[in-house]
Amino acid sequence: MEIRMEGYEVVEKVAKRCATSARVLVPKSWIGKKVRVVRLEK
Repeated sequence: MEIRMEGYEVVEKVAKRCATSARVLVPKSWIGKKVRVVRLEK
């Protein structure tokens, strides 16, 4: 699958366990901004 997106910044991180889900921490400057998360591995 190929996904094309336009944006302003990119961070690549590993999702961390958080109770019954997972989370990815992003910079504070991103608070209130629209973001997308794309899983890169199966």
